[in-house]
Amino acid sequence: MLPRPFRVVERRQDTVDTATLTLEPVEGAPLTFAPGQFTMLGLLGVGEVPISISGDPGGALLLHTIRDVGGVTHALVEAQVGDLLEVRGPYGTGWGVEQGRGGDVVIVAGGIGLAPLRPALLRLLAERERYGRVALLCGARSPADQLYPDELVRWRDHGIDVATIVDHGAAGWPGRVGLVTALIPGIHIDPAHTLALACGPEVMMRYVALALLDRGLASERIRLSMERTMKCGVGLCGHCQFREFFACVDGPVFDYSELAPLLAIREV
Repeated sequence: MLPRPFRVVERRQDTVDTATLTLEPVEGAPLTFAPGQFTMLGLLGVGEVPISISGDPGGALLLHTIRDVGGVTHALVEAQVGDLLEVRGPYGTGWGVEQGRGGDVVIVAGGIGLAPLRPALLRLLAERERYGRVALLCGARSPADQLYPDELVRWRDHGIDVATIVDHGAAGWPGRVGLVTALIPGIHIDPAHTLALACGPEVMMRYVALALLDRGLASERIRLSMERTMKCGVGLCGHCQFREFFACVDGPVFDYSELAPLLAIREV
């Protein structure tokens, strides 16, 4: 519950409105976390917001990829090397990627949703021999909005089947254009031995889950990260209530078997 001071040791501008900050603790041990968890990240005198951790779960540094969408996130995106930030956490549930060992893993990301999935990918790469096929399907608004383009190339070189698609591309764009769900029919899926992870806009995840069900996956093998307007991180404020669930405490990662009845109800 108490915030710890972390220093910005590296800042990278990823897109026009998104930056990645690398942080180290001012004192004490590195922050340990599970892929899929988040922290409450803030600046003194400005405020704090929940941000998914996007770094290596086996590393000593803490990474957050942040999109500039409000007052606090704007201040965080503008932070420079040497600035001090406040970190609480980690909070929430993780992806549970270890439950996919011995089988295949499909990862579907939309836009900034690739950031919460990056730790899962790094864990899979660190234990590559324990998994079968790993497919990463990435959607973005445009080629300029694609996160981690250099890493996508490296991940492909290390045995990840990477496919990308954009909502719209400029004239001459050689890649695919359309919705990320269009990539699902083209991948190999062994339904009984495949774990699927998805993060992105909620409407995208709804259709991704339906497309995976059509491929034969059980709802218990599909996991979605529902980062609904989280604010306090500990289930007190009620901003992220999803009927009986609080996304910050019971999630943000849920099995689709838990979510399907709620997603079928309008405006829940």
